[in-house]
Amino acid sequence: MELIDQPAAPTLARRLGDVTHVSPLLRRVRQLSGVGDTHLPAWLLCCAVARGASHYRRTFDTALPPDNPVLTREELGVALCLSHHTFDPTLIRAAAQILSTPDTDAATLVRLAVMERCEPVLLHIADAASRTTLELEPWRTLRATLPRRHHARLDALPHWSRFVLQIGYTPAGRGQHIQWLMCDE
Repeated sequence: MELIDQPAAPTLARRLGDVTHVSPLLRRVRQLSGVGDTHLPAWLLCCAVARGASHYRRTFDTALPPDNPVLTREELGVALCLSHHTFDPTLIRAAAQILSTPDTDAATLVRLAVMERCEPVLLHIADAASRTTLELEPWRTLRATLPRRHHARLDALPHWSRFVLQIGYTPAGRGQHIQWLMCDE
């Protein structure tokens, strides 16, 4: 099979059984980053790592522009979850970590999630967070506020265990300790 005959990698929308829409946030992120669609996910992940999603630290292409502080934490988190991107669970996991801080404005996050139609992804993260701690913000507010009107194929999203650290040995000795990945500030 020639390279031209190979099918394109599926987008997050296709994996969820959904369609993409015209995204004002995607347009804004393209303008702020100055990179094309193929490098946009890498730029977003690089920005998330620079802002505290240290669990996903790696060597990024040096040609990527630096983080743009005009992009808010909430916009960055939602942009990582946009259905336009080629499916990459790491983007969703990095969004969970970068948004897991008391500094995240839950009301802004709810507004962006509805505007960008990524409620199923953020609710999936919020439900995963509830397995470790029910009161963790902004996830508690999202579970209480976001509508569950859209039924996506959630089996395409990362398992809840991919959002946490699971440690087999603790200071008290052997035993399981599960900790939600919080943003490093």
